[in-house]
Amino acid sequence: MSADLDLLKGTLDVMILKALSWGPMHGFGVARWIRTTTDEVLQIDDSALYPALHRMEHRDLIDADWALTENKRRAKYYRLTTKGRQQLKVRVSVWDQYSTAVSKVIHATLQPS
Repeated sequence: MSADLDLLKGTLDVMILKALSWGPMHGFGVARWIRTTTDEVLQIDDSALYPALHRMEHRDLIDADWALTENKRRAKYYRLTTKGRQQLKVRVSVWDQYSTAVSKVIHATLQPS
């Protein structure tokens, strides 16, 4: 990921939750989904992705099982838990409010009085 596009704190977790809302995925699949969905703008480093997945698993937002990939490699597949699905709903709502507010500020056309 580009240094000038560093993720805001907490945005990686909500993107992972969203990726997993489509169904179970291994870590590489999560990173690929984020990269293709953002037209290659966001590329998640393994050094950020896997600690986030482990942290979220520890918080019971996701759980995982080992299975074979489409290439017959063994990989850990992550999926949303009920708590994770609830967290995604909350985080998306907070993000929408936050991004709308920041957009209003940076696109403001009225000078302060």
